[in-house]
Amino acid sequence: MVTTISETTKLWDKTLARVKDIIKDNNSFDYFLSNTYIYEIKDNTIIVVADKQVAKPVIESRYLKLLQDTVSDLVDDSFKIKIILEEDLKKEPVKVSVKKEQEVSAPSNYFQAATIKPELTFNNFVVGEFNKDAHKAALYVARNGSTLFNPLFIYSHSGLGKTHLLQAIGNEIKATRMPNAKILYITANDFVEEYVRFVRGEKDSQTLKEYFKSVDILLFDDVQFLSGKVNTEEMFFYIYQEMINKGKRIIITSDRQPNDLKGIEDRLITRFTQGLTVKINEPDKDTCVEILKSKIKESGMNIEKFDANVIYFLAETFSRDVRELEGALNSLMFSCLNLLDEEKITMDVAIKAVSSIKGGKNIASQLSEQKIINTVADYYNLTPSDITGKVRTGQISLARHISMYLIRKHLDVSLKKVGEMFGGKDHTTVMNGISKVDKELKTNKQLQEAINALEEKLKK
Repeated sequence: MVTTISETTKLWDKTLARVKDIIKDNNSFDYFLSNTYIYEIKDNTIIVVADKQVAKPVIESRYLKLLQDTVSDLVDDSFKIKIILEEDLKKEPVKVSVKKEQEVSAPSNYFQAATIKPELTFNNFVVGEFNKDAHKAALYVARNGSTLFNPLFIYSHSGLGKTHLLQAIGNEIKATRMPNAKILYITANDFVEEYVRFVRGEKDSQTLKEYFKSVDILLFDDVQFLSGKVNTEEMFFYIYQEMINKGKRIIITSDRQPNDLKGIEDRLITRFTQGLTVKINEPDKDTCVEILKSKIKESGMNIEKFDANVIYFLAETFSRDVRELEGALNSLMFSCLNLLDEEKITMDVAIKAVSSIKGGKNIASQLSEQKIINTVADYYNLTPSDITGKVRTGQISLARHISMYLIRKHLDVSLKKVGEMFGGKDHTTVMNGISKVDKELKTNKQLQEAINALEEKLKK
């Protein structure tokens, strides 16, 4: 009969060693079983502690009978095994504990602000050419339990969707694979602030280490802000290494790739590059259009209320920053709250609504190729894509030639660049289109009126 702590420890170590050999799945063993220990032996029941909520149901459904049979075989006696959680131990004093190290229970008030937003999911993450690799990698990590691509390192300029993708991973894991997992989303700045509290003596730094032992998935945002903070980096390195060694999943974001991170220790950078590094590029215009349409749909507004060229205008003007793109749309929708249901959101309305964005610059006064195309499209009840596309019907062809004419007249743009904007047409085709308009203007009063009206609109 097992009677001492030493005997109990040896029994469980032998049990786990045999079970590990039998199941031949190191990842599952390390994640669910390796940190279990015997809390108490009472009559013919062995009470075993699991270190995380998700482990308890998995052990009970997959490994309980194997554990019971293994123990019974080792001691030549019949035992039942009951699985409990570490948090259950707080309800009563410890009687027999054979845990190899005494662990400090981390307070529950850490990082209260660092929560995952349930609305940031893969379902409303718009995928385009610019972010498809990052999306594919994030989806793989979220839906697979292996430690392949650990850590996943996602980088891009600000405002291109890193945080959305990071939190989508957490939401997907919770929804599909590990509903009881402890998933921590935290920014580097929050981590630094927490560490500063330790330095000031407000908390015990050892307790922070113990807190992270209970974290299953770490979503770490904007790691570049650890730069130059040597002591904080030391703490992060310890936590990072502990989690990786235990097969726990880490996803990191940054505004630059690992090798371009200045002021961060080489040993951390080396570890970041051991997983998978993916980049989110600047979005293309078509994807920005899809993002806008998705946001309009989410808002409950009728997309038919927007002139098509308004959406293209926003996509062209704010395509370098998805966050700014969404902000521009919000400004437009707010300014349109008092519009009657039958009123359209036109280019004039859109330009006024977003004119204060981008450091107070007046977008209405900034003439661009896209603005000319949008204005011509609006005038002839077309979409910008009609004008820049390949359809050659009379109305579209005329609007296309007028757009080329106005771009050449008012902007310093080469014939080659104009051609690229209109589906890759060569400079001869562009020149012929401009010449047609120039020639017609001498005798065609209707065309003269149209050009005059368009130029007035472009001045606004």
